[in-house]
Amino acid sequence: MVLQRHDHRGQTVLTFGRDDVTYLGSDAGAAALAEVARYPLTDASRLPDVAAIRARFGERSVALIETTLLRRKAVAKLGELADVSGWLFTDEALQQATAAPVARHRAVRLAGAVVHDATCSIGTELAALRSSVAVLLGSDIDEVRLAMARHNVPDVVLCRADALHPVTRDAVVLLDPARRSGGRRRFDPSAYVPALDGLLDAYRGRATVVKCAPGIDFEAVRHLGFDGEIEVTSAGGSVREACLWSAELATPGVRRRACVLDRDEVVTDADPDDCLVGPAGRWIIDPDGAIVRAGLVRHYAARHGLWQLDPDIAYLSGDHVPAGVRGFEVLDELPLREKVLRHALAQHDCGQLEILVRGVDVDPDALRRRLKPTGNTAISLVITRIGSGAGERTAAFLCRPSAAAR
Repeated sequence: MVLQRHDHRGQTVLTFGRDDVTYLGSDAGAAALAEVARYPLTDASRLPDVAAIRARFGERSVALIETTLLRRKAVAKLGELADVSGWLFTDEALQQATAAPVARHRAVRLAGAVVHDATCSIGTELAALRSSVAVLLGSDIDEVRLAMARHNVPDVVLCRADALHPVTRDAVVLLDPARRSGGRRRFDPSAYVPALDGLLDAYRGRATVVKCAPGIDFEAVRHLGFDGEIEVTSAGGSVREACLWSAELATPGVRRRACVLDRDEVVTDADPDDCLVGPAGRWIIDPDGAIVRAGLVRHYAARHGLWQLDPDIAYLSGDHVPAGVRGFEVLDELPLREKVLRHALAQHDCGQLEILVRGVDVDPDALRRRLKPTGNTAISLVITRIGSGAGERTAAFLCRPSAAAR
């Protein structure tokens, strides 16, 4: 029976039981889900829709409605990975499930291997891996999620096991410790479930791939004894995860890697990093978040013939914009004084104002409200710190965004 609880924001969270999974995976459950799927369940129709579903399905209505809504959310996140229209989910499992482009990328790196997904949850990674690896096994300690995985990927061998107690040998072990509880993100690796230090200890000397939050402290990971490659991946314009590839799987000579899946670009710390520092040229470039998070801004700049505005700030400049990258054509450099900025924006007929900030304590939304642009032209304001000590200054660059940035 589905149970209800509340997360840290006071919002209702539903918890599935084994009987719910059994019912939802049965012929009767499939027929009921098909019927519920015909209801729009939008904000405007939800009350009468829920009332009608309850009248028809009684105590099963909660599980049916939740599954229907989760399937609709899953299409955008996982639709490229598999046909998820018939999958079963929990809300937290769907939130943590790897986005399709990232899962496919990992499957390519693991092609031909024997892989054990020891925290398989509802089966997302298994769906990505099953067509590319030599042998595949999934396991999880959560019996509800494991039952959902059996429904979602019935062609994969599954068993119930605790990830902290290895049950395989000579296999690459994929680990995805839970980083959410009650809707709240866990940022401390020791608060992961299982904890990251416990996982690293349990599989010391084994070939492992461990998914982590993108904001994880790299130095803290090294202090735990990890000596492999840290890969930061972005897709859809957002940084999705940091992934720890053990030394057995890492590319020789590479300790940090950034993968920008949207344009199939890879930057590593083995690349040249001979990047100059200088005043703004024609363009300012804001590197992808994966490159910034991986600490590979200089390597990226050297590859594309760009330079830094400041050695400690991620904004780059150059006379061209790399293909597919957002760029900002510099129209003017101004001091960070609101009267000066307001006058310059009016001169350029600014109406749509984007404000980007690095290294300066400025609230972009609050500043935008105070500047009150009323024109018709899209303008970007890039605000950054330049220099340090006695020579430190704040610069505001009035820019025209390139087509890729609009």
